[in-house]
Amino acid sequence: MTSTPRVDTLDAKILQALNDDPRATVIALADKTKLSRNTVQARLTKLERQGTLRSFERRIDPASLGYPLTAFILTRVTQRKLAQIAAALEQVPEVVEVHGLGGVTDMLIHVVAREADDLYRVAGLILDIDGVEQTTTALVMRKFLDYRLAPLLGELTGDTDR
Repeated sequence: MTSTPRVDTLDAKILQALNDDPRATVIALADKTKLSRNTVQARLTKLERQGTLRSFERRIDPASLGYPLTAFILTRVTQRKLAQIAAALEQVPEVVEVHGLGGVTDMLIHVVAREADDLYRVAGLILDIDGVEQTTTALVMRKFLDYRLAPLLGELTGDTDR
């Protein structure tokens, strides 16, 4: 696991303001956070450079692109082939995220699909990768809680009412 630089209170205030209004200008963020424009700009640049601010892709709903089904494929693999398997998974457009796990299952593969037959096809592509030993597919029936970091930002800034 790689170490990510920690976010301090000022960074958290900027991120919280950006989370509240993702289209905010640097001037608007400076106004909301009561920081100078130069400070906000410098910190945003630092946050982007260190990878704290992730890609815009995370905000796009796959259903709007024609992929309404979401599934997680629990995968057991040959350990010495992890790099090859990861490279092969990058070639499958429906694979949106892959996590390496400890325990009985080696990988958690987040996929999207157009419909059930398409999910079957995607799962088959994954099972066909050299080094993939076994898969178990879990179809997402409902999302109860969307990806969120606002409560954690609130902890850092002292704004726990979020």
